[in-house]
Amino acid sequence: MAKKGPRKKLPKELAVINADNCTGCESCLEVCPVDCITLKTLDRGLVKTQEAWCEIDLERCVGCEVCVHIPQKKSNPYELLVCPWNAIEMVPTEQVAQVVAQIGGPPEYIHEHWDRLVGTAQHLAELKAGA
Repeated sequence: MAKKGPRKKLPKELAVINADNCTGCESCLEVCPVDCITLKTLDRGLVKTQEAWCEIDLERCVGCEVCVHIPQKKSNPYELLVCPWNAIEMVPTEQVAQVVAQIGGPPEYIHEHWDRLVGTAQHLAELKAGA
């Protein structure tokens, strides 16, 4: 279980999942050392379809990049990618709010959860700028 409480320092980069590329396979969720990734779903109207994607809790993300690739020795030329769909990118903390607003989920989901998603990212960017 991840620790609760204030951050000791802000990461240079945070992970952002492109919801359009994410299939909800949960491979990133399984490797996250701080347990900050969750599976989200959205029902799509009358047709029995459900959209699924993973989302990162930016307040808990430490920027370790483990959700993107498994750390290897510097001398090892092979990178073991975690996401089979290349849906996760590391974004400079100062730019996370803009990126989350664009690719963090379906537009109606982003709009409904704006404060939690984009507001949190903007707050982290302001803290990073002030540091």
